Amino acid sequence: MKFWARTFKDNRMIRDEVITNSENDTRTHKVFDAIDRISYDFDIGRPIWLDSNISDFKRFSKVRFYQDSFIEEIPFDYLEFSVLEED
Repeated sequence: MKFWARTFKDNRMIRDEVITNSENDTRTHKVFDAIDRISYDFDIGRPIWLDSNISDFKRFSKVRFYQDSFIEEIPFDYLEFSVLEED
């Protein structure tokens, strides 16, 4: 699977990264592993999955994490996380 994470500030993308996970694991585990790697690489806290985030991700394979999904202050408006390619 491939995931794409991007951060936006004032409607401009300020950082992006593609994460590839080819391990033989469940989709859910791959998603959480990718979120952990993005959080580490971007040096931010791991976002909290709110009910609205979960439903968006199930429907569109894409989710936006705003400030309310983070405990500490974030230096961007939102983090967008999406699935680029399924196994």
